[in-house]
Amino acid sequence: QVQLAESGGGLVQAGGSLRLSCAASTTIFTFNVMAWYRQAPGKQRELVAAITSGGRINYAEFVKGRFTISRDNAKITVYLQMNSLKPEDTAVYYCYGNLGPRDYWGQGTQVTVSS
Repeated sequence: QVQLAESGGGLVQAGGSLRLSCAASTTIFTFNVMAWYRQAPGKQRELVAAITSGGRINYAEFVKGRFTISRDNAKITVYLQMNSLKPEDTAVYYCYGNLGPRDYWGQGTQVTVSS
């Protein structure tokens, strides 16, 4: 059973930074795609950033220039560096990984940005 575990969330003031990490329990397989999603109260879950095993990256427009996604294939870990945080970035952030026909999700980590 593959599991994803996020860490690094917390409370930060507007303009501050946080770094999220997501580690997978497996070292056997390489995820085709790893990504970060977020879900704010009363809103749908939305894609924040994604990165393929080959390093191709996609960002949501609302985080371009502020967030950076990266991955360590050897450690099966994906990171999200979040800079210039805004109160509207407050949400639960979820790690996602795709292995062929299967999708995997972490349990989520809360990010709260105060104004």
